[in-house]
Amino acid sequence: MFRTIFQTGAAKANSEHYEVPEPDIGFSLDARISWLHERMQPAFDLVIHEFTVLDNMRASVIYISSMIDMVTLQDHILQELTSSDFASTREELLQHVFETNKLSVGACVVDSSMVQALQAVLEGHIVLLIDGEPRVAMYPLASFEKRQISESKNESVIRGPQEAFVEDISTNITMIRRRIKRSELKFVQLQVGEYTKTDVIVAYIDGLCKPELVENVKARIESIKIDSVIGSSYIEEFIEDNPFSFFPQLQNTERVDTASSALMEGRVVIAVNGTPIVLIAPATFFVFIQTAEDYYQRSFVSTWLRWIRFSFLIISVLLPSLYIALTTFHPEMIPTALLISLAAARETVPFPAIVEAFIMEITFEALREASIRIPSAIGQAVSILGALVLGDAAVKAGIVSAPMVIVVALSGISSYIVPNFSMGLSLRLLRFPIMILAGNFGLIGIGAGLSVIMLHFVSLRSFGVPYFAPIAPLNLKELGDIFWRSSRRFMNQRPTTFGGRGGARVHGAPEEDGD
Repeated sequence: MFRTIFQTGAAKANSEHYEVPEPDIGFSLDARISWLHERMQPAFDLVIHEFTVLDNMRASVIYISSMIDMVTLQDHILQELTSSDFASTREELLQHVFETNKLSVGACVVDSSMVQALQAVLEGHIVLLIDGEPRVAMYPLASFEKRQISESKNESVIRGPQEAFVEDISTNITMIRRRIKRSELKFVQLQVGEYTKTDVIVAYIDGLCKPELVENVKARIESIKIDSVIGSSYIEEFIEDNPFSFFPQLQNTERVDTASSALMEGRVVIAVNGTPIVLIAPATFFVFIQTAEDYYQRSFVSTWLRWIRFSFLIISVLLPSLYIALTTFHPEMIPTALLISLAAARETVPFPAIVEAFIMEITFEALREASIRIPSAIGQAVSILGALVLGDAAVKAGIVSAPMVIVVALSGISSYIVPNFSMGLSLRLLRFPIMILAGNFGLIGIGAGLSVIMLHFVSLRSFGVPYFAPIAPLNLKELGDIFWRSSRRFMNQRPTTFGGRGGARVHGAPEEDGD
């Protein structure tokens, strides 16, 4: 069945600011080819192939050679159009091409705009022009190399699915559809970027996700005015509620199962073409501490791992500050034997504890960054050897004490336990202002710093959802998936924390109104 695809109103609204003016060149094949050639050149891979049909009717196909399926072009477009059996008159040929789509190539987009034809060529489509005919046929036959589906490198699990998203957005949508086989699963296509024309897909499940959330997400994306979108982080920075916050307000993942689970909770998934990382909105603080592994292990094992995670999260943020505060302002709180040991270790160190901590923390961050940037084959070796050699040399030289090396190393290792990389970075940055407060005001400074952080937590919103929910505001019914992971037989209601409609997710469980 022939179908015509029109640009959505949302995409039009987003492209008006950068719209290319429609040329006034008539319907002559030579004039149209000349305009396309002028707009595209120099372009070594642009192909303008002219041919005749019905002996005297001029036609042309325009495409980029490296982006289309040449076999389909030759066998199903050129060969059929030039066949004597395809049509006997001009009227019949135009009807077969533009109305009944007799060519055996599947979908066809028909438009009279040369601007749309130019954009179709740039997106890897084949454009068919016929001399004197105002309509343009565009065949979406893009074909180019793309990365194969592989396992997640950043969010690995022992049990559970191993496949992750890739850079091709069509493949990503297909992987979501394979998991959620319902007509209520919706995908809204938008386009962002003056030059890149990047496709952005907003996915949600109608009936589980509140319409206000979907409209809010769409409105924020449509308001973006930027020349290029290379990754999903470009979108994230524009649509988050508080761009000056330390903390990420949208969850990001490359796991298909994580995105699918978020959709089932009434949340919105934002996929961007060209990146395997999708965004999930809204997000709360606690989703950044959870992992996909939590839902593939037994509930008591997952609960234990979560408590380990929370414990070492606190250690990663507060341990250096507590050491500074206790050794500088509150030595009476340290057991006598330990205090003597610490005093002996710091006897030859010429710097106060806060300077020690900053020296070691900055060195640790430098080693961490170096291990990421240098080739992976030697990155781990450089990180380990650098830490061992520099730490030992610094202690022997009397620049820092051995206890400080232990404290910084333990806090650094603890920061790796935070599953989400963005949240881990934010918590690592928080260490430094808290250390400054501890070095100047002791435990009172740490308490003041934590109070400011908690005030920021409870005031922060992610698409209208409180960032510290379900703790603030308190929702006792949904604590079963925060500090512990309840058995699935008891998790029989969808969460309403994220603004979803709620309802039963275990067959036979009583429905609860999430509004």
